[in-house]
Formats: sequence, structure tokens, C-alpha cells
Amino acid sequence: MPVKGKTSKRGEVLNYLSKSENRITEIPTIKIRPNKTQPRRIFEEDKLRDLAKSIEENGILQPLTVRKVSQSEYEIIAGERRLRAAVLAGLSKVPCIVIKCNDRESAILALLENLQRCDLGIFEEARGISKLIRRYGITQEQAAQKLGKSQSTIANKLRLLNLSYDEQDWIVQAGLSERHARALLKIYDQQLRKEALSKIIADNLNVAQSEELIENLLYNSAAVETKKIRHKIIIKDIRIFINTINKAVSTMRQSGIDAVCKHYDGGDYIEYTVKIPKTTTERSA
Repeated sequence: MPVKGKTSKRGEVLNYLSKSENRITEIPTIKIRPNKTQPRRIFEEDKLRDLAKSIEENGILQPLTVRKVSQSEYEIIAGERRLRAAVLAGLSKVPCIVIKCNDRESAILALLENLQRCDLGIFEEARGISKLIRRYGITQEQAAQKLGKSQSTIANKLRLLNLSYDEQDWIVQAGLSERHARALLKIYDQQLRKEALSKIIADNLNVAQSEELIENLLYNSAAVETKKIRHKIIIKDIRIFINTINKAVSTMRQSGIDAVCKHYDGGDYIEYTVKIPKTTTERSA
């Protein structure tokens, strides 16, 4: 029987199986469903077929971990790849260890199991952590404690989700590393970031080369932006000067001076000619 009454730090009552219950049970594959919080989304067909061949020859060496969710249904906590491969191999039953846990504990265990295998994709891992935090209302610090990582590591992994889905897909397809992805986050402009990513993939740049490329792009982009700002300021200043000239000519005319103003736009320069009749000036004097 489960031992009840022990309370977690969050005030939850935890149920544990006794050693006698922690035994391997053969369960029909049709009664086992995937875990809704499974962080893994990509199951490579070639690797699944290889695992299926191994299962055909040697059987399943490591039992699946499941929990019972109804009288006739179980949910996978660890071992979805093994289940998929077993189905490919034609097995109707698979060995399982049945444990008792709630939804939150199941999600944490599913993520832990995949993280400990170190073969989750970088974005699968980040999405798994994000879902864990959002769905069960835990902090980054609590997630870090559960996963045995520092809070800064968790924060850096979650930042990867600031990349668009297209960018994430390009990174995965090109086999780029997490350090490549983190370097790209230095670029806030999405168009410039895609330009950098395309260059990294096309030229097969390593992390150091990618970081150098990104720094150069950011420097050049900043220089162009500064030039645009200066150009706008100059144009604004020129308009002020032109308005000053026009106002001065208008003031002369209002004072009885028949001043004439002409201007010519030479492309790179503007030429102004102001003619003030001397006779009018002398009369006014």
C-alpha cells in the first residue's frame, strides 16, 4: 500500500509506492497513452527503426515508467521512444513500472528523465521548462532546484524562446548549438538576425566566427543608424536656415524694401540669391 502523510515543501501530500509495489508489469501497448507534458516533439524515424530492430532481437532492456490514470489506461512518464519502437517491432505488451504521482509530479519527472538523457533538442528543453513554470505556477528558482541547474542557466535557456519559430527550425535543421542561438539573441532586429543566421548556416561558421560576424553586423548597423540620425538633423537644420532667409526677405518687403529672393537646388547644395535694390535702401535710410 502507498505510504501517505508525508508533506512536500509546497504543502502537497505525496504518495509513494512500497518496494513490493515497485515491480515490473506487462501492460498492453494500446492501454498506454503519451504524456501531455512530454517535452520531446521530434522522434527521428531512422533512430526509431534502429531501436525497433534492437527490441526485436533483445527485447526491452529498460522498462517504461507509467502512471495509472483510469481503470484501463496508463500515461507514460518515461519511455515514449521505447513504446513507439516496440509498436514498430510488433510488440503487443511492454514491461512497465507503475508509480503513483499527480499531474505536476508527472510533468517534472517526464522533463527530468529527458534532461538526464542529454538528447533533448535545445528548444524542446526550453519549451519543456517554460511549460513546467507556466502550467504549475513555479518560479525559475524552483524549476532550477528541481532540474539541478542554476537559476541563470534556466533563465538563459528560456531566453532562447525569444527566437521566432522559423529561426528555431533553421537552427535545428542546420545542427547549430545552443551557443550559436544565444549569440543570435544579441540582435534585436529580426531582419538583421535572419541575415546573420543565413550567413552562419551558408558559411558553416563555428561559434567564435558567428560571434565575430554578429558583432560586425551590429557595429555596421549602429553606424548606418547614426548616419541616418545625423542626416535627419542636418536636413532639419537646413530647413531652419531656409526659413530664416525667407523670413528676413519677408520682413524687408514689409518694411518697403523690394527685396527679391531666388534659390536653386543643385542636388548636393542649395543656392540662394537675395537682391536688395540700393535705391530703396537709401530711401529707407
